[in-house]
Amino acid sequence: MQLLSNLIQHCRKLIYILIFGLASSANAATGDTTLTWYGQSAFVLTTPKGHVVLFDPWFANSMNPQGDKVADSLQHVDLILVSHGHFDHVGAAAAISKRTGAKLVANLDLGENLVRYGGFPKENVSYATLANSGGQLSFFDGEVEILMVPAVHSSHISGKDLGVSGDDEEHWGGNPAGFVVKIAGGPTIYHTGDTDLFQDMALIPQFSHIDWMLACIGDHFTMGPSRAAAAVALVKPTHVVPMHYGTFLPMMTGTPEAFKAELDKRKLSKTYSPMRVGVPIQM
Repeated sequence: MQLLSNLIQHCRKLIYILIFGLASSANAATGDTTLTWYGQSAFVLTTPKGHVVLFDPWFANSMNPQGDKVADSLQHVDLILVSHGHFDHVGAAAAISKRTGAKLVANLDLGENLVRYGGFPKENVSYATLANSGGQLSFFDGEVEILMVPAVHSSHISGKDLGVSGDDEEHWGGNPAGFVVKIAGGPTIYHTGDTDLFQDMALIPQFSHIDWMLACIGDHFTMGPSRAAAAVALVKPTHVVPMHYGTFLPMMTGTPEAFKAELDKRKLSKTYSPMRVGVPIQM
């Protein structure tokens, strides 16, 4: 009986490893880059070598049925990219960094004020990971290169909004940003952050072809479907993923269907590559 009990326990451990361990590192074994969307502008990117990069980790949004469980489940994170200071983009960045040691990638002013007012651990913020528009950062012996690009939006930090203090004063969050992330041997991804359409988007593909563009489409606070489709025409990505929609209703009126229709008008329908919340894709 003891032998049978030991065998059952061994099988249970093996099943646990197969489900939870191999699933999280399968991309490292296959050499794939994986990307998972969790609603709003929150994404988890895993590189072929197993490095984990977060974009705007507000997992507790209404599009994501898993909510805070996603943040709590992340045991290994290397970098957290935050495009600007609003709570729906900073999200759980500070808590995740405290637990995992993940470094903050953001504009200089945002990084410094997230430490002062947003609860972000000071030891995980440095000039090595902070930049401004036009700055390019390299990580993991060049496996991940990040170019910070402009975004047309606003940015402030409120400790109360972030749930780290009762201070509801709004502090400067620096210039909003987007990120062009190039993976060695993998794709180049442009996360627009929150932005409107602007003509300088046309300069981005002059320096690197964009394989995947993650484009805000919600309107009211950012560009809507029509202007987002015009942005796609400027950037010329192979794929575009709509994001930042469906949360702050009824204000945010942009929908994936309207975005698809606008792409069709511009003969860009082949680029349309919507993602499902919580479902990873191999890139």
